[in-house]
Amino acid sequence: MTENWAAFTTAEPDLAALVEERFGAFTHHVLATLRRDGSPRTTGLEVRFLHGELWLGMMPDSLKALDLRRDPRFALQANPGEGTGMGGGDVRISGRAIEVEDPAVKAGYVKEVEPPQPFHLFRTELTEVVRTYVEDDTYLVAQVWKPGEPVRTLKRA
Repeated sequence: MTENWAAFTTAEPDLAALVEERFGAFTHHVLATLRRDGSPRTTGLEVRFLHGELWLGMMPDSLKALDLRRDPRFALQANPGEGTGMGGGDVRISGRAIEVEDPAVKAGYVKEVEPPQPFHLFRTELTEVVRTYVEDDTYLVAQVWKPGEPVRTLKRA
């Protein structure tokens, strides 16, 4: 089961706002894709939250775009910033990236973002959103959301 960003924000508005804030704190983040041989590839990436979608834009024929065309599964890690004191904790999003072919949709994205042309554009379908943080300098807390389920909170000393 997958859902887009709008469905996630409707289901879990507080967690979604925190995740967007963490991604908004920095320009560059880390995308993990799968190479042809199944091994992981990590690369830098800028992301956009627009019109209820999480968008991934990429240079033409970049290896990460070719990876996603072959196997749409991805994991996206927000830039943690300097040190470990970043407010909001660590956030990750996993899902599937679907390439956008519709010229009208791409034109709308271009109007908002003004990316270098040409480019690949992918919209995302989420399979998991995870936030981890330290509470009271004692507990490692993980909040895990999956489509169709409420957020689960796990705490470890």
